[in-house]
Amino acid sequence: MIDYLAMGARDRPLLLMLHGIGGSAECFTPQLQAFSGDFHAVAWNMPGYGASPPLPSPSFTSLAAAVNSLLEELDASAAHIVGHSIGGMIAQQFVADYPGKTASLTLVATSAAFGGRDGNFQKQFIADRLGPLDRGATMQDLAASIIDSLTGEDPDPETIKLAYRSMAGVAEATYRANMELLVRFDLRKKLGDIRVPTLLIAGGRDTNAPPAVMEKMGSFIPGARYECIRSAGHLINLEQPAAFNTLLRNFLQSVTGHITG
Repeated sequence: MIDYLAMGARDRPLLLMLHGIGGSAECFTPQLQAFSGDFHAVAWNMPGYGASPPLPSPSFTSLAAAVNSLLEELDASAAHIVGHSIGGMIAQQFVADYPGKTASLTLVATSAAFGGRDGNFQKQFIADRLGPLDRGATMQDLAASIIDSLTGEDPDPETIKLAYRSMAGVAEATYRANMELLVRFDLRKKLGDIRVPTLLIAGGRDTNAPPAVMEKMGSFIPGARYECIRSAGHLINLEQPAAFNTLLRNFLQSVTGHITG
């Protein structure tokens, strides 16, 4: 069973949100509130987060299968999917593995592959992220140091608190396992097969999923739209929730033809 937060009536179209490695369902609170008038807005706790049990052998394939299981639990034939960071990677895998079950796709601060082909970036990234834990730091310590490095200019002080709280609450074993999984992701050859309405949202100050990388990624997805919130870093939907919600609302309006909120 997947743990999740939900707002809005279940008979409305499903808007499903997938968080990043240091996140949780709570990190989509501004979006759950903003879109519950038009959608059954759901934010999952990825396996290993919240009350969702961890997978015995996590992979992008098994995580996509967990998304599909959640759709079945919610009695939804398809979903408008919003994926942030590793959540965007899981969303790409879901589109590839379960054709016909994605009504629209919004990819946020993510990529189709992580790092360069020689593996040096990936090694350094893992060392930077896991090194403090190896030296005895706690996840709470890590949250205090990493969240600030992920944000851009003038993040919303209230919503960004959700990022600190979520990351501090992630189990260390889950964080380690998903960091190792993240750097092995590569679905670049599948981008041209994405045939659903797609929006990519980048943060202008994001160094993990830089705007240029996301814009190039979007060029391989037929008909995809690309948007950039210049002042935001990696945690776009929490840093600049109003600007993010406007982009997402306009996109969903174009796809569904009816948004009231």
